[in-house]
Amino acid sequence: MAAKVLAIVLAGGEGKRLMPLTTDRAKPAVPFGGMYRMVDFVLSNLANAGFLKIVVLTQYKSHSLDRHITKTWRMSTLLGNYVTPVPAQQRRGPWWFAGSADAIYQSFNLINDEQPDYVIVFGADHIYRMDPRQMVDDHIASGAGVTVAGIRQPLSMADQFGVIEVGEDGKRIRAFREKPTDAVGLPDAPDEIYASMGNYVFTTRALCEAVERDAEDKTSKHDMGGSIIPMFVERGEANVYDFRDNEVPGSDDRDRGYWRDVGTLDSFYDAHMDLINVHPVFNLYNFDWPIYTEQPPWPPAKFVHQWGERVGRAVGSMVSPGSVISGSLVENSIISPKVRVHSWAHVEGSVLMEGVEIGRHAVIRRAILDKNVFVPEGAEIGVDLEKDRQRYTVSDNGIVVIGKGQKVEP
Repeated sequence: MAAKVLAIVLAGGEGKRLMPLTTDRAKPAVPFGGMYRMVDFVLSNLANAGFLKIVVLTQYKSHSLDRHITKTWRMSTLLGNYVTPVPAQQRRGPWWFAGSADAIYQSFNLINDEQPDYVIVFGADHIYRMDPRQMVDDHIASGAGVTVAGIRQPLSMADQFGVIEVGEDGKRIRAFREKPTDAVGLPDAPDEIYASMGNYVFTTRALCEAVERDAEDKTSKHDMGGSIIPMFVERGEANVYDFRDNEVPGSDDRDRGYWRDVGTLDSFYDAHMDLINVHPVFNLYNFDWPIYTEQPPWPPAKFVHQWGERVGRAVGSMVSPGSVISGSLVENSIISPKVRVHSWAHVEGSVLMEGVEIGRHAVIRRAILDKNVFVPEGAEIGVDLEKDRQRYTVSDNGIVVIGKGQKVEP
């Protein structure tokens, strides 16, 4: 008999470093790649793998996230499958989730209802493809209490990640440290470390016992990575799963093993640019392992006008349904649904979210424009960064970010 598995997706993140994109929504609800939201990537990985009992724990400004999941992620009720958002309910007392471990503790009723043999606990705000069946199989074979997904990164970057240090067998975790400056390389690759992906597979009883013990510790931060995993490590019951070993149908050598934590504006922008190469670093056109999302009745994208320099065209770009590129030039950009780019405008190296409208003769360079931003005729964004800093958010790498519905000056 197949093991019973419940998937819990942690989606309560505030995403402060993504402001202003998270001013009005939770981080997992932030649009990505034109058509999608961040949460669609983890849910697609789980659904493609056949794990079809999924709860999504939400908390911070969760309305748009709850609505997206409810409208989009419909499973067969006949077969008992579901994806359901579960907001913080104060089941253990008059307080909200105090951390990711506390979110699990306050949601024990979900585990008790399903009585699974194993529990998958994945984050909701990373961009990647993964077949979690292989990680679950690895966990079952190991007999460990928890298996942590690790991605290989250069040793020189250890101070940017939660680092998993392993024993000589390359599997058992002997230390789990946050951004260490004295990390030790892997036994089979001294110049590499394992960075935690924030994805875990637990044996159910072990998870419940650990989270209950953590809940009694008033000094704990009640965090999965900072509190629960070290508890398993101390007992010698934690293994690592090498993401390099994960084989996703349809992946090629270029995008195999791709994983991005889009926790900052610059990493969010860079991950978008990964999509639009001729041979993309992350390939959305893998139809063997699709990324699912809502598909409203939008018409196809349209390109109009061909007169002198007034030619509607997009080069090195992704253009979503419902958009109209009218007598303008779009280069190396992501165009979301229902975007309008009017004549003689020039959009370059930018991410335009749903409903953005670019006026005639406007220039947009290296920018992220959130939903329903209207850029008036002749306006320039990303041309004079000093001027932009006085009005908008500008990232460390010079990406101009304009929040949802924010007014743009001519």
